[in-house]
Amino acid sequence: MSELLHDLKKTYPPGRLLTAAAELAPYESDALTAFKARPRAVVLPESAAEVVATVRACYRHGVPFMARGSGTSLSGGSLPVEDGVVIGLNRLNRILRIDPRERVAVVEPGVVNLKVSEAVQAYGLYYAPDPSSQLICTIGGNVAFNSGGAHCLKYGMTANHVLGIQAVLPDGELAEFGSESLEGVGPDLSGFFVGSEGLFGIALEITLRLLPRPERYHTVLAAYDSLECAGDAVSLVVASGLLPGAMEIMDRLAIEAAEAAVDAGYPKGAAAVLIVELEGPSEEVEAERLRLLELIETSGASEVIEAENEEERARIWKGRKSAFSAAGRLSPDFLVQDGVVPRGRLGEALRKIEELGSSHGLRVANVFHAGDGNLHPLILYDGRVDGELERAEELAGEILRLCVGLGGSITGEHGVGVEKIAYMNDMFSTEDIDAMKRIRAAIDPCELANKGKMLPEGEPPAMKFHGPHPLEREGRISRE
Repeated sequence: MSELLHDLKKTYPPGRLLTAAAELAPYESDALTAFKARPRAVVLPESAAEVVATVRACYRHGVPFMARGSGTSLSGGSLPVEDGVVIGLNRLNRILRIDPRERVAVVEPGVVNLKVSEAVQAYGLYYAPDPSSQLICTIGGNVAFNSGGAHCLKYGMTANHVLGIQAVLPDGELAEFGSESLEGVGPDLSGFFVGSEGLFGIALEITLRLLPRPERYHTVLAAYDSLECAGDAVSLVVASGLLPGAMEIMDRLAIEAAEAAVDAGYPKGAAAVLIVELEGPSEEVEAERLRLLELIETSGASEVIEAENEEERARIWKGRKSAFSAAGRLSPDFLVQDGVVPRGRLGEALRKIEELGSSHGLRVANVFHAGDGNLHPLILYDGRVDGELERAEELAGEILRLCVGLGGSITGEHGVGVEKIAYMNDMFSTEDIDAMKRIRAAIDPCELANKGKMLPEGEPPAMKFHGPHPLEREGRISRE
């Protein structure tokens, strides 16, 4: 490692090569703070060339590396490798080119998600994927985890909006995937790279597809006396043939937290609220609005609020977007899960999650992208109470297995990271996982890029409730 540090000093001046304990501390975990690991060094490149030089140096010396943006991963996806190198990409934050005619933007990985839409707003365009953390999360991280957001129901995930990628592979080779064309030829290599959680290398330039801003938005908030009824309302809307831009649900606990944090004006006493947003040409939105109101009335909503202007629309969405951070008002600690269930089984899933929470003696606040069945149960616990973290993790595991059992997935947009490795074998066969490992080995035979993430090694690991996580046993991560 000392030889690698000697090489890195040739690339980075003091202040951009961090090795002191106090300098490394902010990089020891991401938003999944239950796990920590201390890297040997953090580098802060200011150009793609410096990233390439770092990866090549790590490859020469056989030292694992991990790329990090804003550290908003909720699955431990940007947890450092113990004694490895963290490559911080926040300074690669330039929008390199905007082509409003072709509706594309070429950006560096450290560009914040929302900054793309702000940069192209003058052209009547925007970037559709909108994770809740879009004020701070970066495009590079969105690419790594195939992030979605509230409007993924209509517009899809990050993979649907990435046309091309220039990347440095784990051995330092430069590669280009895709192009600026909407009509791809041959295998979708950009789609292959998106969602690989950093195992295939680091994206240096990303070509994004832009969309025209809708002529009109119309946002409706409906309150319900039960969470299951709100879930059933989603199935009703989708079955009608309507395709809203977004459909989101928050339960009583999430509403309580959001109200305390931002005073969103949600109906008092509601067990759940459903947010539905229509968008498109004015005439089309108006026709859909009338149909939507009929469906919501049929679904048994106790109260309906229609946003009359942009200010009221923003207020409704502010409550939803703040839900994760606002949960800190309800509990000193919480775990966020990310399972997916078929839309037609949302009501059933929510009822069972409520039952599981009660059986474990823990509160669960539910916030989720109802349109595509992507659940985000927030499991509230107090890490200072002996055994509560373990119970929270056990509940999280049962929720993920519930999702798989209902025909869904262990992740919709947060990725596997270290958190969900235990459940890869619940969702995929041994043959499936072996195929994934062979692909990874073909690209990174030394397993240097984001080592220890996504793919199980040997005996299926668990977070803790069947013993320590394998990486913890090896001393590569620690628990708070």
